[in-house]
Amino acid sequence: MVKRIWKYARFTLFHSLTLPFMLGLTLGGHWIGLGLLMAVVCFVGGDLLAGDDNSEPVYHRPWLLDVLLYSSLPLLLLMYFLLIWLVAPNDLLGYGRWVQQLTGYDALAAREASSLWQLVLAVLSCGLLSALVGTVVGHELTHRTWHPLSMWIGRWLLAFSWDTAFAIEHVYGHHRYVGTAVDPATAPRGRNVYWHIVLSTIEGNRSAWQLEAQRLARKRQPRFSYHNRYLRGIGMSLSLTLLVFVAAGWVGVLTFTASALLAKAFLEIVNFMEHYGIVRDPATPVQPRHSWNTNKRASSWGMFNLTRHSHHHAEGDVPFYRLRPYPDAPLMINGYLSTLLLTLIPPLWQHLMLPRVMAWDQHYASAAELELASAANQRSGIARLQALDYTAMIAQRKLAEGLSSTTEVG
Repeated sequence: MVKRIWKYARFTLFHSLTLPFMLGLTLGGHWIGLGLLMAVVCFVGGDLLAGDDNSEPVYHRPWLLDVLLYSSLPLLLLMYFLLIWLVAPNDLLGYGRWVQQLTGYDALAAREASSLWQLVLAVLSCGLLSALVGTVVGHELTHRTWHPLSMWIGRWLLAFSWDTAFAIEHVYGHHRYVGTAVDPATAPRGRNVYWHIVLSTIEGNRSAWQLEAQRLARKRQPRFSYHNRYLRGIGMSLSLTLLVFVAAGWVGVLTFTASALLAKAFLEIVNFMEHYGIVRDPATPVQPRHSWNTNKRASSWGMFNLTRHSHHHAEGDVPFYRLRPYPDAPLMINGYLSTLLLTLIPPLWQHLMLPRVMAWDQHYASAAELELASAANQRSGIARLQALDYTAMIAQRKLAEGLSSTTEVG
């Protein structure tokens, strides 16, 4: 009985992580960093100590998991309400008075005593957690293109990070072109993560606009109209920003925008580490080997199996609870937050990832992909990669692939 309940309950981890964040903002002062601290302890510590989750349970009540996904929207609203309450010139909806009446704690006085650096910490915490609660779940829901409610909730979750374009570009662009030179989200070898955030954001939005324009053209609908999902998405984010302005003025707008941009940056860092350095022959279907994977337990439970990225790219319409772990797929350095933190130090990232990239070439790349990898090595600007010569390996792989295809025909 406990096992049957736990297989559902384990995906409430991200709900639990929002509680210390909201408690910290309510208590103010040094407590403001509580949410960020708990997230780091849970994901970094949990992934280091709790090992991998390679289980593949069968879920007879998947609607319970859908409820967990849909609950992200009210949670995200509450998180941002508290962030904006923290900087608002008045007591929004009487929240501070309500806390004092209920507990005796003077939340308004604690709020006024909060320093600027503590407010910055609140924005950083909200950005990270909204990437977890909003973007991760929005990613899952906007893949369900056949389900209007999932799409609606998913797009609103992404609107909090000014990134409803993700619902277009990711599903119809990234999943088609992953690992190729035309995919904005695939970081080539040698790219700096900070440059990737900027470039992938710009190119991703451009791709989303082009994809939507092509869709509208096929339907013979005007580009500048309500039918344009890209423009509607901008309107959704603008409406949230306007609501924040009414509640807390320009300080509120600045706070909300900073947190939204941080959440978007976290998404692009995740894209960076999920696909860094991997190449794919455009004539080859996307396979599990074309993404970095990890099965770390805390990351898997807290991010609805986003960690099983290799299977997700092989079959993008499979819901998260049916994704397989693929332990033999290319593996990330560690869990998601641990790996994310490593990307922020580019020299350390390159030092740790180059051996994995070279191992990917050796163990996973086809002959055509080895040729692409060799060209990517020369463009990388990294001497260690530029010194590699794949000529013999390409010849051997072509011979092996030729023999394999002959055997299959025979």
